[in-house]
Amino acid sequence: MNIKEKIMEFVDKIFNPIFSFLDLGIEKLREIQLVASQGLNIGQYLSVFGDMPTAWQLVISSILLSTVLLGSLLIYRSVVRLYYSAKEGVKWW
Repeated sequence: MNIKEKIMEFVDKIFNPIFSFLDLGIEKLREIQLVASQGLNIGQYLSVFGDMPTAWQLVISSILLSTVLLGSLLIYRSVVRLYYSAKEGVKWW
């Protein structure tokens, strides 16, 4: 073995765990693709509320909708704060 082959073997030993991890990730993503294409049926999870009167169903759906709306607004606010803090940090760089 010459020096070039030894260096290539050494580099392969270093990066082999990374490559095997990435290959495993690609394999898992391909498996997930088949499951995700089926879609999500939310009605299965909300069928518990189906026995309630219509007025209570509307109350619960309004609460869930407002929770999602407020959560998305909180996420947006956090992203905007992060953007402005990064912008301020770059200004003083």
